[in-house]
Amino acid sequence: MPEEIEVDTDKLREAIDEEIERKSASLLRSIALTTAFFAALAAIGSLLAGGSINEALALKTEATQKQAQASDQWAYYQAKGIKAAILKSQMELLAAEGKPVASALDEESRRYADEEKSISAAAHELEKIRDEKDEEANLLIHHHHYYAYSVAMLQVAIALGAVAALTRKRPAWWGSSALGLLGGMLLLWAWVAG
Repeated sequence: MPEEIEVDTDKLREAIDEEIERKSASLLRSIALTTAFFAALAAIGSLLAGGSINEALALKTEATQKQAQASDQWAYYQAKGIKAAILKSQMELLAAEGKPVASALDEESRRYADEEKSISAAAHELEKIRDEKDEEANLLIHHHHYYAYSVAMLQVAIALGAVAALTRKRPAWWGSSALGLLGGMLLLWAWVAG
């Protein structure tokens, strides 16, 4: 009877394991590099998001201050209008009684009318500044949303990269890469548009 040929399967198994480990190490390096890149982009996006919302809040505060100043101007305008109306009533009473109207009262009435015009112009200017600040703040808030969406996509890409590293599955890494690239493009678009 012929002797059985023994094949050293232990060495074959070791060779197969080494090949799998070598391919796995290459995949892990690729996953690590892309995940680190996405983490850096997420950090930049987070800083830009925080900066844009902080600036928007400062502009909203300035807009609110300008609104308060404009309201003060309109209250002053109304006070001048009331004074002018009282003065006009006095002048009409004097005229109705046949008494002469002092030139000082007529001059004061013109002064009130001129002051009302300048106060109105100042209030309109404050409202214009308020509207500009508010519009600029709204634009920054709009950009903040895109930065935040970008950071969220990058964070999900990082998490998916961790799953890919743990499972050593290329499709998970491809999904991570696709989502990370999309998040990176959104970040770039928001930055360029800002």
